[in-house]
Amino acid sequence: MVVRCWLLLIATSNLKTSNQQQVMSQQKPKISTSFSYETLEETLDIKPKGSEMHIGIPKEIAFQENRVALTPDAVSVLISNGHHVTIEHNAGEASHFRDKDYSEAGARIVYDRAEVFKAPVLVKSAPIIEEDIPLLQFNQVIISPLHLSVLKASLLEKMMEKKITAISFENLKDDSDSYPIVRSMSEIAGSAVMLIAAQYLSSANHGKGVLLGGIAGIAPTKVIILGAGIVGEYAARAALALGASVKVFDNSVYRLKRLENNIGHRLWTSVMEPRMLAKQLKTCEVAVGAISNETGRTPMVVTEEMVSNMRPGSIVIDVSIDRGGCFETSEITSHEHPVFLKYGVIHYCVPNIPSGFARTASQAISNVLMPLLLEAAEEGGFEKLIWHKLHLRSGIYLFKGSLTNFYLSERFDLKYTDLNLLIASQR
Repeated sequence: MVVRCWLLLIATSNLKTSNQQQVMSQQKPKISTSFSYETLEETLDIKPKGSEMHIGIPKEIAFQENRVALTPDAVSVLISNGHHVTIEHNAGEASHFRDKDYSEAGARIVYDRAEVFKAPVLVKSAPIIEEDIPLLQFNQVIISPLHLSVLKASLLEKMMEKKITAISFENLKDDSDSYPIVRSMSEIAGSAVMLIAAQYLSSANHGKGVLLGGIAGIAPTKVIILGAGIVGEYAARAALALGASVKVFDNSVYRLKRLENNIGHRLWTSVMEPRMLAKQLKTCEVAVGAISNETGRTPMVVTEEMVSNMRPGSIVIDVSIDRGGCFETSEITSHEHPVFLKYGVIHYCVPNIPSGFARTASQAISNVLMPLLLEAAEEGGFEKLIWHKLHLRSGIYLFKGSLTNFYLSERFDLKYTDLNLLIASQR
């Protein structure tokens, strides 16, 4: 009896379920007349296909500039990726790169300077000068250094009139938020400093006649370095490798600690106290000025009196002379006439020391610019690249004629426009 009741309940339940399904199948779905149904779409930022790029490399006519922005090997890579490169005759001669090397790499050699400046993208190893302004094209992209010490407001205004997009490669940042070209040039300058000091300490160059190195039984040569940046670090490395006694001054304790950590050697370090600095300069053979300053003039920390108390025949190398110098007695010299005597002390005050090692410096610059150009082409131009790569915006001081560097706008009293707003308005 119990089994029959359970079977009856199950049969009744199944019957109700089948009836409900039949009713639901007969009913039509209700659609509201007030709105329509649409699929939701998501807008994606799709990168455009890579485009061909025409790059111009002029011969530098600026003072003491021997470097070239792209080496033949870098040009060969650009050509193989479908780009066009036009280079002026003998542009790489000072760096010992021949026209034949560029021609074999696939570049077009031209003898007319104006022909090079017709390229939409111009790559230079020296800043834009007044002689270049008439040759510039409207809406041109220029990649070059920016020397604040010689920059004029009239030059900026003329570039703004032509809607130029200007990128200073020394202010370009990489993915690690550092300045790759500045670091490379500083490494070259720091390593070269000790080679220069060793050369001018010899008796043939009216130096003290001492060897910049450690010899058993002889007190090591004393080297004073002002500044614990990249230049100071590599100068200290070279001096220590030769066996010299190194003492480093800097006002930042953090930079002094970082210097010791990077070298992996305990050094004599100190903040820049005038009395201590004057005492150490009296007994040193080499004094290197490697103080950096991002904006404005380098602070002058060594007075004329301090220099006059130095030993005759010792040498001063003022690496920061391109920003005014940190020795009061410093005066700009050239690669042809690099030194002068004052108070019996040899002064080496050549700006742009890496230009004296032009081939190495050119390769260092080219190693940064060539991948940048390839990446810009893949993104569809520099405007697209700047949109996707935020760290590159630090190097742009002109964007389609608008001044985007706040320091330059304050210095020359020109209108400033925020770069982020400009880029966003283009999207």
